[in-house]
Amino acid sequence: MSTKVWFITGTSRGFGREWALAALERGDSVAASARDVSSLDDLVAAHGDAVLPIALDVTDRKAAFAAVAQAHAHFGRLDVVVNNAGYGQFGMVEELNEEEARAQIETNVFGALWVTQAALPFLREQSSGHILQVSSIGGISAFPGIGMYHASKWALEGLSQALSQEVAGFGIKVTLIEPGGYSTDWGGSSAMHATELPEYDEVRAQAANRPTRRGTPGDPVATGQAVLTLVDSDDPPLRVFFGKAPLAIAMADYESRLATWNEWQPLSDAAHGGTEARTDRG
Repeated sequence: MSTKVWFITGTSRGFGREWALAALERGDSVAASARDVSSLDDLVAAHGDAVLPIALDVTDRKAAFAAVAQAHAHFGRLDVVVNNAGYGQFGMVEELNEEEARAQIETNVFGALWVTQAALPFLREQSSGHILQVSSIGGISAFPGIGMYHASKWALEGLSQALSQEVAGFGIKVTLIEPGGYSTDWGGSSAMHATELPEYDEVRAQAANRPTRRGTPGDPVATGQAVLTLVDSDDPPLRVFFGKAPLAIAMADYESRLATWNEWQPLSDAAHGGTEARTDRG
């Protein structure tokens, strides 16, 4: 198997760090981006020229294009582009201020969009490539207290599904990785928290005790081999869960949606209009 060249955002910790390590340890090359490149010193020390550290704030479109171009010029190609940079914004919908709401979308949606747009001309030219979008079980389901985070991941899901159809003819693959809960810093120092309104204290307490919050978090290290399997596949999926919990959450959610859609289909039919829906009006 030939070695691959990766461009990964958010490699200072969490999934980005683990996937960079997995790629490097098997002999691949990685353009590793982070806001603070000093956090990548250990990767460079251990893997030398196989690592290209790049300082990048993904919300800066011009900087994202420059970073991707730098990686391509340095390594001569790009095989895997991983949009991992992002964070969790905590807060009930009513609690969010404008700055918090916009910042969540700027990073989790526009950051991924800018890097994707920057990479696509290179991938189209070489007629190959695999874009990995780090979504979440929160990209297809939703829970109280992180509505803005859900909004960002649902947006990424729609964007990426459309993208996969647009670029398939160029030999480019797209995969949405949808992890469940993992022992990363997602809910720690990298998270943002809106000012709490006491009116939602009971809702917060109920949310903290829901079953999906009580499971054992996954081990981020275990995702390294999983992501390698994905990028080595000749026919990778558009969507894939990481962890044990997401499938049950998704099945319950979609069974509920299907039941509701079916129950209300007579109203949906009536809302279609036309002669059949107008018979009672003469």
